[in-house]
Amino acid sequence: MFPIIPANSVVETAKNQEGIFAFGYLAGAVSMSNLVSNTGVVSSDTAGVGTARWALAACEYGEDTGILGYGADGSSNVSVTNLVSNTGVVASDQAATTGTARNGPAACEYGGDKGIFGYGDVGSPTYQVSMTNLVSNTGVVATDVAGVGTSRQDLAACEYGEDKGIFGFGRGPGYATIVSMTNLVSNTGVVASDVAGVGTARYYIAACSYGEDKGIFGFGYGGSLRDVTNLVSNVGVVASDTAGVGTARSMISACEYGGDKGIFGTQTGNDVTNLVSNTGVVASDVAGVGTARTDAGACSFN
Repeated sequence: MFPIIPANSVVETAKNQEGIFAFGYLAGAVSMSNLVSNTGVVSSDTAGVGTARWALAACEYGEDTGILGYGADGSSNVSVTNLVSNTGVVASDQAATTGTARNGPAACEYGGDKGIFGYGDVGSPTYQVSMTNLVSNTGVVATDVAGVGTSRQDLAACEYGEDKGIFGFGRGPGYATIVSMTNLVSNTGVVASDVAGVGTARYYIAACSYGEDKGIFGFGYGGSLRDVTNLVSNVGVVASDTAGVGTARSMISACEYGGDKGIFGTQTGNDVTNLVSNTGVVASDVAGVGTARTDAGACSFN
């Protein structure tokens, strides 16, 4: 017999079906975007909206929308944000700029429908910082929250455990220091103190969730370009290095797609992407589509 479904029941649709890569650097700041379908296919360039910049971060919020924030525009650090609709349309700069302008932060979702930006480089004389800014489920960015953990930049972050997050890796304090520690984010947006690093220390790294409740850090620079990955369990434990697949590169970005899979994006000179299965297996290079650029932001939506 067929199961009986009550007439007033609601069938929940898996979120994070599609993704977007936006902004970045290509002989200067750019603002175009590229959508990622629910099967991991990257589309051609969409004309940019908002302040062109690179070294920004992005995350999901509101269950089916995204936000791109912070970065450098070529003359200064900025704190502008741009919302991404549930159809992948990037909005113009939000009128209110909130939080300390900085480049090289990371961002992830938490609490199921909210987001958090954290860490980054504010420039002289402070340079690396550890403050965070929470994002409400309507895309409003809150003022700075005092930082927890080692100040650093060019790190990555992703969701795990369905409603929590993790910041990991990076460089700092000091531009010559490469680190591998992580900081967990609770389902209320509270950042925990440093957890000793696992895996190859590196920066200019990317991360995304996969399998609905796990995460993956991948690629980056640690004395040389790297192609290794580190899986994150559904309780936030980072695994040791997994042998790399694909072109070793840095200054890339990543996002979830298809509800439970992920994609690592392109870099100027290395116009390839790598899909991540729902079991965390990274596939070989796929020829890139659209303008290859470095330091873009990426998040899922829909």
